[in-house]
Amino acid sequence: MERRPGFWPLAIVFGLFVLFLYGPMITIFILSFQGPEGGLTFPLRGVSLHWFYKLAEGLGTVDIGAAFRRSLALGAVVMGFTVVLSVLAGLAFRKKLAGSNALFFVTVASLIMPSIIISLGIGLQFRLIDTSVKSLLEAMDATTLLEGYGTALGLFSSALGAHLTWTLPFGLLIMFAVFNRFNPAFEEAARDLGATPWQTFRHVVLPLIGPSIVGIGMFGFTLSWDEIARTSQAIGDVNTLPLELQGLTSTVTTPSIYALGTVTTVVSLLVMALALGAAALLRRRAVRPR
Repeated sequence: MERRPGFWPLAIVFGLFVLFLYGPMITIFILSFQGPEGGLTFPLRGVSLHWFYKLAEGLGTVDIGAAFRRSLALGAVVMGFTVVLSVLAGLAFRKKLAGSNALFFVTVASLIMPSIIISLGIGLQFRLIDTSVKSLLEAMDATTLLEGYGTALGLFSSALGAHLTWTLPFGLLIMFAVFNRFNPAFEEAARDLGATPWQTFRHVVLPLIGPSIVGIGMFGFTLSWDEIARTSQAIGDVNTLPLELQGLTSTVTTPSIYALGTVTTVVSLLVMALALGAAALLRRRAVRPR
């Protein structure tokens, strides 16, 4: 087949873009499978799983397993909140609401602010809460409670809020786009047949928006899983896996750091694969004749 004159220049530009986008990830993958004599740069010295075994043994004083579990738990909770709040907001915004435009802009405003500023603001807010709580306990002369109180900063408090400022706007934008093209005739037909609002949502609306909900869940988890800037000042005295990985880049001088990067990337790819599979299954069920 004859190509147009502009095909090959555009193909070269696209190829360079893909190489620029995925080249670093491919490089990390390759270097993580080096032999025991491998270093941080090419040439590749042998091929083995040696550095993955070293990673399993631990990297100095850093508990990689605990950080891994914390990131998984936080990502799962962020995913759940993002899905539920996005769907509820999408349903609410289908009707005329007083101040809906202002509410929308306030919700997505965090996307235009630098992530580190968001993190600093949330950290400061929770430190003010700490100060207020301690002052209150001192005024009440609750010595035991005061001694046992640490900080409101934590994985499922400040860090969760910081991550939601990143994931919720994306979830809302997806749900607004979905409901913008949603045909209300399906709901009207269900109501004409005697369905309650809950039955209409469960049996009509939910199956139709199911693939989009899966997509929102995937966005919520993967954005939380990889987040560093919004977590750095808002997590307290524990670290997620990306924060530990950032700290290790200045202390670990072996391909173990590449092995850790490969593991985290594989987790993200698995979540994406599961989400795409679930979305395809829901689409197939939605169009299946009954």
